[in-house]
Amino acid sequence: MSGPADAFLVSLIGQLLVVDLDESYLVIGTLRTVDDHHLAFTEADLHDHREANCTKDVYLLETRQLGVRFNRKHVAVPRSRVLAICRLEDIAP
Repeated sequence: MSGPADAFLVSLIGQLLVVDLDESYLVIGTLRTVDDHHLAFTEADLHDHREANCTKDVYLLETRQLGVRFNRKHVAVPRSRVLAICRLEDIAP
C-alpha cells in the first residue's frame, strides 16, 4: 500500500465511517484495518437500502442521531466495491 488514497484511508482508522458500496449496500462502522484489497470494520451495519422503509439519507440521519445498529461484529469489504467514504459525523442534517 502506498499513495495518497492509502494515506487517506489509514488516517480514517478508528473512526466511525459511512461507506457507499456498488449496488445498493452501505457499511456504517468503525474502520479497523486497511490493506491492498479490503477495508475491515468492527461493530458495523451492513445495510441494503433496497430493504429499508426509508431513504438512504433518512437512514443515515437516524443512525447519526440514534447510533449504529450493528449487525456484524466484524466485516471486511473489498476496496473494489467502494464508491464513496466519509465520517458519519460529516453527514449533513
